Amino acid sequence: MNLILRTVLAAGLISQLSACVPLAVGGAAVGGTVAADRRTSGIFVEDENIELKAARKIETNLGEQSHVNVTSFNRNVLLTGEVPDAERLAKAEALLKEIENIRAVTNEIVIAPKSTIGSRSNDTFITSKLKIKFLTENKFSPNHVKVVTENGVVYLMGLVTQKEGEAAVEIARNADGVSKVVKVFEYINP
Repeated sequence: MNLILRTVLAAGLISQLSACVPLAVGGAAVGGTVAADRRTSGIFVEDENIELKAARKIETNLGEQSHVNVTSFNRNVLLTGEVPDAERLAKAEALLKEIENIRAVTNEIVIAPKSTIGSRSNDTFITSKLKIKFLTENKFSPNHVKVVTENGVVYLMGLVTQKEGEAAVEIARNADGVSKVVKVFEYINP
């Protein structure tokens, strides 16, 4: 079995295993991610709501020439993707002002043609590969770091200690296919 297939299968298995653990241990409120997450279950749900509301607003208002991803972690929102012009770039961030409970916005959208399916597939592969590396390196809990990849640029989010953040950046920086690593961490005391 080739390396790519093994990596994809392992990523799928990991995602399924993490969802089962809390049920066996005591039934976490929302699923496996919440049980090992440093966010409260309320903030976890609020992040999901922010992502849904923002994605709906962006999809409705920016048009089909735009490709924008919204990721919320601890009510800090990361925007990534591509828009065709400066007007839509500004509008993407402005739309978020209409959504309650957002603490901060990091706008990493670029003015460029919409990314291809091939580029997005490669980004998904990089994200999966990094999640597996986080697990196998065993320097921190992989559930503490959220990975978002856009056009080979890796964005790392999460509530982490300085040491965990440095370890995550080092692992990501040395991974094949990663052109740049951007920290969007919120640091906590150990």
